[in-house]
Amino acid sequence: MGSPYDVLGIESDADDREVERAYREAVKETHPDHGGSLQEFQLVRTAYERITDDDWTENGEGAFDPDDVSVRTEPQARRVDFLNYEAVEDYGWDLEDPDLFDRAAEANLPPSDFGRVLVEPDQSLLEAAMEKGYRWPYSCRGGACANCAVAVIKGDISMPVDHILTEDLVDRGFRLSCQGTPTVDGTQVVFNVKHLPDLDDLRLPPGPFGNGSR
Repeated sequence: MGSPYDVLGIESDADDREVERAYREAVKETHPDHGGSLQEFQLVRTAYERITDDDWTENGEGAFDPDDVSVRTEPQARRVDFLNYEAVEDYGWDLEDPDLFDRAAEANLPPSDFGRVLVEPDQSLLEAAMEKGYRWPYSCRGGACANCAVAVIKGDISMPVDHILTEDLVDRGFRLSCQGTPTVDGTQVVFNVKHLPDLDDLRLPPGPFGNGSR
C-alpha cells in the first residue's frame, strides 16, 4: 500500500500549512495544462482529499493504493466556501490563520460575506457567485486585471488564463475568480482582496467594464 503523504512528498505529521503548500506544488507539476498527465493529477488530488478527510486514517479501512486511483472522466461540480476580506479586516483576522473559516463561522456574518457556492464544470468561480446573486468585484473578466482576485485558503483554483498575476502571487495562493475553477471539493477562498499590497496596482478602475463595488 502506498501513502497519500508519499504522493505529496511530506511526512505523515505535516501540519495543515505544509499539506497545502505541498499540494499546490504538486498540482502545478502534474496539471495537464502544465504538461502533466490526467492520471498524475488525479492521484495528487485524491491524495490531498484523503489527507484532509477527517474520517480517513492511513491505517484504517480507507487505506490508500495509488494503483487503484482511477481517472474521473466526468467533470464534477465542486463546493467553494467563501469569505469577504472586508470581514477579515473588520475583525482583525489574519489570512494565514488556519482557523480563519472557523472564526468566520462563529461570527454570524451575513450570507453575502460568508457562505458557499456550487461551481459547475463549465463555470468560473465568479460566474457561480454571480448566479447566486453575489456582487463580487470584477472588471475585465478576461484575466487581465486583479479586480476579481481571491486568496485560496484551502484547496486550489485552476486558471486556464492569467495575464496579470506574477508567479510569486500565484505561489502565495492568489487566483483570478473570473477565470478560475476549483479543482478540489470544499475549496475555501477569501474574495475582495484586490486592495492588498501587490494586487492594488494590478486593478482596473471601476467603470463600464464591470462591478467595481465593495
